[in-house]
Amino acid sequence: MQATVIGAGLAGSECAWQLAQRGVSVDLWEMKPVKRTPAHTTDYFAELCCSNSLRGAGLENAVGLLKEELRRLGSLILSCADATSVEAGGALAVDRHGFAALVTERIKSHPNITLHTGEVTELPAEGEVVVATGPLTSDALAQRLEGLLGEGCDLHFYDAAAPLVSFESVDMDSAFFASRYDKGTPDYINCPLTEKEYQRFWEALTTAQEAPVHGFEDSQVFEGCMPVEVMARRGRDTLCYGPLKPRGLRDPRTGKEPFAVVQLRKDNSAGTVYNLVGFQTHLRFPEQKRVFSMIPALRDAEFLRYGVMHRNTYLDSPRLLDRYYRLKSQPRISFAGQMTGVEGYVESTASGFLVGVETARRLAGLPPVDFPRETAIGALGLYISDESVTHFQPMNINFGIIPPLGYKVKGKRNKNAALSQRSLEQIDALQKEICQ
Repeated sequence: MQATVIGAGLAGSECAWQLAQRGVSVDLWEMKPVKRTPAHTTDYFAELCCSNSLRGAGLENAVGLLKEELRRLGSLILSCADATSVEAGGALAVDRHGFAALVTERIKSHPNITLHTGEVTELPAEGEVVVATGPLTSDALAQRLEGLLGEGCDLHFYDAAAPLVSFESVDMDSAFFASRYDKGTPDYINCPLTEKEYQRFWEALTTAQEAPVHGFEDSQVFEGCMPVEVMARRGRDTLCYGPLKPRGLRDPRTGKEPFAVVQLRKDNSAGTVYNLVGFQTHLRFPEQKRVFSMIPALRDAEFLRYGVMHRNTYLDSPRLLDRYYRLKSQPRISFAGQMTGVEGYVESTASGFLVGVETARRLAGLPPVDFPRETAIGALGLYISDESVTHFQPMNINFGIIPPLGYKVKGKRNKNAALSQRSLEQIDALQKEICQ
């Protein structure tokens, strides 16, 4: 049994691993280090280009459920994330480089995976092929895919990454450690602003000079990864209900909630690098330095990386793909990762996991597993292949695409926990079949 996987990001690495674990010989193609996209800075596989957080860890939220499903089913990415985690309150965050290095090591050491470096511009004419080249697919391959798929391939949105600062440059006399509502451990650096400080910051942010991005319009920004300056332009107090929300954060020096709070999250295990939470941006680099230094705790901040903006391409998946992420017109070709319309690190991993499992089963002559809609993995596959969707847009996993319980449970957290419990019972029932 043999398969080709193109791309060694989160989805491609997970897919290749699941195939290899099931006895499939995998030819894994990765264009780094021969060529990199504007968002990549290392030669590691599964490089995290934006945040280092895999979001909420608890089962009361949907992404926490998705992570637990993947854990129980032997996910490579979740195993490496757990092994390289850093403190992040109620979230799962990782040492960015340690995580990618571990994924790379495990992929390279698997006896069933053969690595090939270089840009792929044509799909193999025969055999099982998985395209997991991500939202920054090279122009040459994107053009080839457009010819294969026809109209609908060139949908896109814009994505942005947040800046990184050194811990030693943060003025801790103007900041404090805490987690919102004292949930978990106090892992976030909180940088408070008074109303006057916030007003000056907001005015500077909304008038700062942006870097040129061809074809950029506010309406094209995916809501889940919106540049902070775009969000600010929606109204003076918008940020106070978003990334600068002060709720549940009490300044120990005053005993009160500040008017606004900028949070910094640890980006490496040593705690020497922090990222500005929710500060994805495409401002010019000098403008980022000028405006973000108006935050009192960051007045002398050393910016280790400035925010960047890039175009993300995704497919019109409901028209093109089935619930197994296979191309309807040519089922030997599958897609995985953000280009399918699943949004987020964990969601991309889940798509790669499902494609790997189902491709291996097909090669072995076994029927598909058909993950139930009640599971997060199954709900994502059914969402991206739902032909009734009239305006398809990338989406994070959420309980809204999972069927309701059918009975009432008091309280949202209790209801979500019950939905998670139902899902995990179904995952456990399928575990032996899926992991064979």
